[in-house]
Amino acid sequence: MPGHPHGAERFSLLAPLGVYTIAFLVLAWPWLSGAVAIPYDAKSQFYPQLAFLARSLANGQSPFWTPNVFAGWPQVADPQSLIFSPFHLVVALLDPSPSPHLADAMVFALLYAGGFGVILFFRDRGWHVGGALVAALAFSFGGSAASRIQHVGQIESLVFLPLALWALSRALQRSSWRAGAGAGVFAALIVLGRDQVSLIAIYVLAGYVLWHWFAGPDWPARIKASIKPLAAGALVGALIVTVPVMLTALLADASNRPEIGYSFAGGGSLHPANMLMLVFPGVFGASDFNREFWGPPGFPWHEAFGQTDLFTAQNAGQIYAGALVIVAVLSFGLVRGVLWAREIRFFTIAAALTLLYALGKYTLAFRLMYDMLPGVALYRRPADATFVFCALLALIAGYLIHCWLTDTIHAPRRWQRALELAIAMAFTAMAVGLALRVGRFQSAGLPILWGVGLAGCSIAVLALARHIAGQSALAGAMVLAVFSVVDLGWNNAPNESTGLKPALYDALRHDTSDETVTLLKAKLTAAAAPDRRDRVELIGVAYHWPNIGLIHDFDHLFGHNPLRLADFARAIAAPDTVAGPDQRQFTPLLPSYRSTLEDLFGVRFIASGVPIEQIDRSLKPGDLNLVMRTKDAYVYENPRALPRVMLATDWRKADFEDMVQNGGWPDIDPRRTVLLEHAPAGFSPNGVTGKVRLARYHNTEIEIEVEAPEGGILVLNDVWHPWWRANVDGQPAEILRANVLFRAIVIPSGKHVVRFGFHPFSGAFADLTEKLNAARR
Repeated sequence: MPGHPHGAERFSLLAPLGVYTIAFLVLAWPWLSGAVAIPYDAKSQFYPQLAFLARSLANGQSPFWTPNVFAGWPQVADPQSLIFSPFHLVVALLDPSPSPHLADAMVFALLYAGGFGVILFFRDRGWHVGGALVAALAFSFGGSAASRIQHVGQIESLVFLPLALWALSRALQRSSWRAGAGAGVFAALIVLGRDQVSLIAIYVLAGYVLWHWFAGPDWPARIKASIKPLAAGALVGALIVTVPVMLTALLADASNRPEIGYSFAGGGSLHPANMLMLVFPGVFGASDFNREFWGPPGFPWHEAFGQTDLFTAQNAGQIYAGALVIVAVLSFGLVRGVLWAREIRFFTIAAALTLLYALGKYTLAFRLMYDMLPGVALYRRPADATFVFCALLALIAGYLIHCWLTDTIHAPRRWQRALELAIAMAFTAMAVGLALRVGRFQSAGLPILWGVGLAGCSIAVLALARHIAGQSALAGAMVLAVFSVVDLGWNNAPNESTGLKPALYDALRHDTSDETVTLLKAKLTAAAAPDRRDRVELIGVAYHWPNIGLIHDFDHLFGHNPLRLADFARAIAAPDTVAGPDQRQFTPLLPSYRSTLEDLFGVRFIASGVPIEQIDRSLKPGDLNLVMRTKDAYVYENPRALPRVMLATDWRKADFEDMVQNGGWPDIDPRRTVLLEHAPAGFSPNGVTGKVRLARYHNTEIEIEVEAPEGGILVLNDVWHPWWRANVDGQPAEILRANVLFRAIVIPSGKHVVRFGFHPFSGAFADLTEKLNAARR
């Protein structure tokens, strides 16, 4: 078994980097050329965030709060906002209107950086350049990084793992505080993702430190030597991540999902049958436009085996990282025992634990992790661990190929050769057996043959590469790189989950001529008034529409985000997204489009992918007016939509919790009477109406001019949030929670200027202080 293989040397960086760059560009070209676009969440969630960030900065506005979704949303605390992503922030500063294509290019730039980190890690450890190139390409274009590329936030969390490992390894080996500080920066960039991939990657880094400490009998000296670099890394990392993590933690605590229950989390597990896709990437038809997906949790699988109670998408199991990877791991690593070599043992254990995490409810290990490891209970889909698992698998395979190319793997004994053959036959038999059981052998037969054929080809390529590497290490590496490009370019080519036609996303361009977007913007402009900023609803138009207001600067009552403020979500049943008409639900407090709360939100126009009566069957003729039938939607107008700001002259006490649970909106005129939980100090009801005007409405700054002859209560129909502050003529004023969800301020008689400002940092500090004081009590 190899320890430090003979023939290993620290390769020159320039030539391998050139090979990697060319191979990377070939594999990324379908996206970089604009032939296809990264679809789904990349366009529905992440591109609108980038567009909003760039637009806000170009207009001189803070991006910390957006009025464009969920009746107001604290962007600064949202892990998906990209505010704390340095690369996206730089692009947003340089380009006021970044295109969807540019956003795609940024994803590949991040993947390139991750693969480059793999090469640096291999170079520092003296591992063969051939192994480095295979690992780098498998990392960038294999596994979940390829099949789930639309999850931009998780990609960004993943790509800094190799760079963090490289810097951390240097820091520990050299006791270098500079390398430690660099590791702190890269680890902080992982943490800034604030997603499940971040969590698992940080556990991997922590495990790497523990492994370094206790890998030999000199552990006291190792720990002592690591104090300086680890302290530097901890300090630098803390400076970067403390504020964003604190803001997100506070948001999560006030959100619809402060914690995920075990049974719900288990529904996001990776089914064990998906491990077949390590060998046969096309066996279930997950990436084929022309074939029905029959693997778990598809309908054919349910019919054959019963319900799996999984809610994972079909691409969650697409973990193919290349034939070279799986052949190296099974043959060199498992059968010949090199997986337990000292140099790679930590990564083997880490990969095994990460796989157990990904399998979720199918293993006892995940239950223990859920109960014992901090952070695990915050996330709903353990299958996200496949991002890290596939990355570790790429590193392991690269090391095994390094051992192969440096002639440090012993020739197999007869029993080992027989075992290799038996493993290959077992994988094939399982694939064939499942296909027959589900009745899809006709569909799966060719992909199974392709998998067997590619495995055979990879064995031949490995033999050829070792022969050539005896004369030129780089030439042998190039053979492996070319095969990887062909293999990954074919099996992980753009598919319905990773690459669709850019024309589908024309409505996302800032200069779009899309008929529905153009109509809505024109109607909103025509309806503008001193006290109005009308909202819209976009229901069941297309998957990428719910966050489109972030791009075009109009306010959508809903959006696309797994997080919503808890009170808002409970009051109106706001789901993750409203991409389908069935996702628009009603509640006791908002039982119909014809309701007081809908009017208070100021929803003036509704664009629906189906006739509105199919969504709200209680509507009567005349409740909503059909404006136009566009190619995308039916557009309706709600003539009862109320202004964004109003001056009430009376108030009534109400139990907001009871209203949310049971409905029963009182019979009042919301233009005149506001509902409050407590008597407003300094206000006496009167019947003298006044005037209000929105003098300025920015993301985080709102200025309202008020004329109140006898005083009143100013109502701002934006969602209430504790980090907002207000003043009247420069004097601090209390923001009351009004009409269940909105904001209100008591106004004295006369003319006044009211200013609302969003202060997330002081607001968060106040929240933390309150929670600490409550904990002490």
